[in-house]
Amino acid sequence: MRTDALHAVRLARMDLKLLGRNTTAMVNVVLLPFLFGLMFSQNGDQTFVLTGLPGLMVVFAVFINLVNSFTARREELVLKRLRGGQSSPAAIFGGAALSGLAVYAGQVALLSVWIDRSGGGLPRNVPMMLVAAVLGTAVFALLAAAFSGITPNAEFAQVAVVPVLLVALLGAPLMVPLEHMPFAARLVPTTPITEMMRMGYVGGPWVDALPWIGALVVWLGIAVLLVRWLFRWDPRHS
Repeated sequence: MRTDALHAVRLARMDLKLLGRNTTAMVNVVLLPFLFGLMFSQNGDQTFVLTGLPGLMVVFAVFINLVNSFTARREELVLKRLRGGQSSPAAIFGGAALSGLAVYAGQVALLSVWIDRSGGGLPRNVPMMLVAAVLGTAVFALLAAAFSGITPNAEFAQVAVVPVLLVALLGAPLMVPLEHMPFAARLVPTTPITEMMRMGYVGGPWVDALPWIGALVVWLGIAVLLVRWLFRWDPRHS
């Protein structure tokens, strides 16, 4: 267990270094969500939109980031070499999730400063936001791993993630309160994250967050099944 944790941390540091050297990825993964937030907040309640923005950020910081990473590494035989070396599958997935969580946490921290400077104040229930971040990262890291299995190459990954991004944009309560949206919006995996982050920011009670924690646990189970079914260690052409 300790060895897996050490390998996961090492792999996460490597992922973050590679991300920092890729200007295009940095813009797409780190900065683009803030541009969406700036655009959407012009047409509605700024604090409402911005406190729900972490539900969209997780798609960029974790899902899109890791779909590209898993796909590129699979095609370059990196995943196969890692699996054949000292790193266990748990360490490989854990390292990817840790790197995504680091990016995501950094985004949420910057967003909190933005909201505070805009007059919305600082978060009131940080532990709730941390639970949402950890569970949300775990869900979307596994979904990214599964999705990479049906993505032929890293170039196509840029296009393949668009449907998921559209669902996150239109299906989650980012700009419109959940009670004004169809019931199907509650089934979107970004909705629990959006609602918990918003409740955490305004200091909502834990009892209201319990159903969303349960929803994320269900999505975590679904994601595990999808990884077992779809994820590939070997290049698709082999």
